[in-house]
Amino acid sequence: MKTVLTTSRRIVVKVGSSLVTNQGAGLDLNALGNWARQISTLSKNGYEVVLVSSGAIAEGMQRLGWTMRPSSIHELQAAAAVGQMGLVQAYETCFRKHDLHAAQVLLTHADLADRERYLNARATLTTLLSLGVIPIINENDTVVTDEIKFGDNDTLGALVTNLIDADALVILTDQDGLFTADPRKDPTATLVSEGLAGDAQLEGMAGGAGSSIGRGGMLTKILAAKRAARSGAHTVIASGHEPDVLLHLFQGISIGTLLIAPALSLAARKQWLADHLQVAGKIVLDEGALRALRSEGKSLLPIGVKQVFGEFQRGSVVACINDQGQDIARGLINYNSIEARTIAGHASQDITSLLGYGGDTEMIHRDNLVLL
Repeated sequence: MKTVLTTSRRIVVKVGSSLVTNQGAGLDLNALGNWARQISTLSKNGYEVVLVSSGAIAEGMQRLGWTMRPSSIHELQAAAAVGQMGLVQAYETCFRKHDLHAAQVLLTHADLADRERYLNARATLTTLLSLGVIPIINENDTVVTDEIKFGDNDTLGALVTNLIDADALVILTDQDGLFTADPRKDPTATLVSEGLAGDAQLEGMAGGAGSSIGRGGMLTKILAAKRAARSGAHTVIASGHEPDVLLHLFQGISIGTLLIAPALSLAARKQWLADHLQVAGKIVLDEGALRALRSEGKSLLPIGVKQVFGEFQRGSVVACINDQGQDIARGLINYNSIEARTIAGHASQDITSLLGYGGDTEMIHRDNLVLL
């Protein structure tokens, strides 16, 4: 069942706050040492492993004596700054026991939204892997704001998976995997051992909020698997308490929930477009434009645009949505927001007379557009 993982060579492993900090009691050094030992074994067997680790804020809370996660952004940033010191020090100590170097990499959404910074981050990570170093990645909570945060490290794990073209994403949690219902509330719930990443039914099965320590829940993990699948990566959601879980998974042993990626994956540039969590604006498409994009693979023309929301510049990433507000596509728009509103709903041949100067025939060219 899990044999698709045995051919993987580049892996992203994400561990959640509740596992790293033993439900908020402070860093669980035994758990960190256990993962370091398993990752060391994988590394010596030819695997390249990137670790996405939560826990900085939770560790900071513990060090500061806070029992409840604060709501103030500045208090959260302070907790992250305090906790990140202990988190990285602990990982470095654990990996050094296995003659491995670790590297801290802190990311924000802005690092991945900008194409040049995206490529720089990719080059740094692939270089670290080529040197046999274990990158330890976390969101840069000390500077991030609500407007630019990833939201949870499940999403960050998926974005890193796409960034480095990893073969698999392993999300370790305090649950055994995805169940048909919340097993804490429904005793008849059964484990979903395998599914297709992106299957809408899986989202219906996933519960809501996670623990009071972390930000994610099962739904964020299902959505992360859907995102990771865009680059062809399979995802496993499994218990971090399972003995030797990483070693057993890549030996082909069935553990947790495997979400298989479809055979086709996006080209690198379109994958970057699809991974934008924040967009500069939104444009509402009519049925004809939706059909042209979905079924005919055409560019988006101004005549198919009904409304334009937001303020943006030419070349910004915008979301294409339907009347119900559902995201249909992402794209690099050829006009700023003022121009886009002026030509929306009009034929391309009218652009010059409407704007007073010539412009692109397409609102978004198909080469700069990706369906979601």
